[in-house]
Amino acid sequence: MVVGQFTEEVDVLVVGGGPGGYVAAIRAAQLGKSVTVVEKGNLGGVCLNVGCIPSKALISAAHHYEGAKESPFPGVETTAQLDFAKVQTWKQSVVDKMTGGVKTLLKGNKVNVIQGEAFFSQPNEVRVMTENEGKAYHFQDCIIATGSRPIELRSIPFGKRVVSSTEALGWSEVPKSLVVIGGGYIGIELGQTFAKFGSKVTIVEGTASILPLFDAQLSRLVGRTLKKDGVEVFTNAMAQSVAETDKDITLTFTVGGEEKKVTADYVLVTVGRRPNTDEIGLEGIGVKLTDKGLVEVDSQCRTNVPHIYAIGDIVPGAALAHKASYEGKVAAEAIAGQSSVVDYKCIPSVVFSDPEIASVGLNEDEAKAKYGEVAVGRFPFAANGRAVALNADAGFVRLVADKKSGLLVGAQIIGTEASNLIAELGLAIEMGATLEDVALTIHAHPTLGEMVMEASEVGLGSPIHVLK
Repeated sequence: MVVGQFTEEVDVLVVGGGPGGYVAAIRAAQLGKSVTVVEKGNLGGVCLNVGCIPSKALISAAHHYEGAKESPFPGVETTAQLDFAKVQTWKQSVVDKMTGGVKTLLKGNKVNVIQGEAFFSQPNEVRVMTENEGKAYHFQDCIIATGSRPIELRSIPFGKRVVSSTEALGWSEVPKSLVVIGGGYIGIELGQTFAKFGSKVTIVEGTASILPLFDAQLSRLVGRTLKKDGVEVFTNAMAQSVAETDKDITLTFTVGGEEKKVTADYVLVTVGRRPNTDEIGLEGIGVKLTDKGLVEVDSQCRTNVPHIYAIGDIVPGAALAHKASYEGKVAAEAIAGQSSVVDYKCIPSVVFSDPEIASVGLNEDEAKAKYGEVAVGRFPFAANGRAVALNADAGFVRLVADKKSGLLVGAQIIGTEASNLIAELGLAIEMGATLEDVALTIHAHPTLGEMVMEASEVGLGSPIHVLK
């Protein structure tokens, strides 16, 4: 229905077409709402275009190239040549396939998509500027899913040779050398990937260890592989400034009060992401933000303005695509009058490092703080037949349970396929499974999944394939 010459009425307006926004739009449409999505860039957002999907494509290619150069299997002789331009073409085909799928899904669910920039002019209205015109949309409810962007360091601003992950994923050739500022998951994933492609990589991390959000046992194993890949890592190191020439760039940083310099083709800055909540008019309509620019929401993703919801990277919590999608479904269902609320206890975190890291629920220290005495079951990849046969026996599965009840409350995995193995444990925690429940679940042999069963037996004090 048109309510004015240039104003259109919609039930639900979704601002942002990333993994939070497009999922919210589809669910709202399934629940009988007329839905319009406004996206200023490409559908799929950062995740599908310049984040999760393209980075994992390059990571997979880097692993295959590494294996082709020097096979990990004795007796298998290999040679390899890298045509990085072809790798990038293939990567883009993956992106195009996934974003094309999103377009098809939105169309199939009768969601209207507009490419343009949205600005909140009133509490129930946005003005959308497209390439050719400006138009107002009056909505009953709105879901804001505008995502985030890389943080820029004031002393080291982005430029020709100082780049974010967005630019690094689009390089037409592998840099001969690369400095990464920030040893979190993005810095480690991309630094390790380009090292496997042949770059000389240096990582400068400000805290005491790489991957500071994960415990030391996990990050230490990744550190060993980084060393094997020829990556030099400096921790407790603070980046100070850069000096750029036509050919290279030199980073000055300090470690323990000592000044150091490293010269490379590029400096990749991966020190976090900033929510895209500025410049869209939220303050003008009274939406409350934290001092970090995050939108305050309740358990149904509703802001302090009752008909406006916010999801994904712009709300508190981990900036994860699957969290955004989950919140999008909750927000859409809340708009439709359902009683859905968020429950974050089983949101997995994954680092596609070498070896992979995955965790869900509580770690050992968090579990002790909540439950007191805990049972911990740890089973090594080296004792698993499938892992040994894959020649990928580094790592372990660790389960954490409440000692009194046996209730499984957390799990951490480091090793090959950790990203896939963690799903079973998320389901177990979500369903309230105990260590005994997991131990009594027959797992196929020989598989990596057996380690989940074996770790639960360790936690129960009755291991079979490791000594007690």
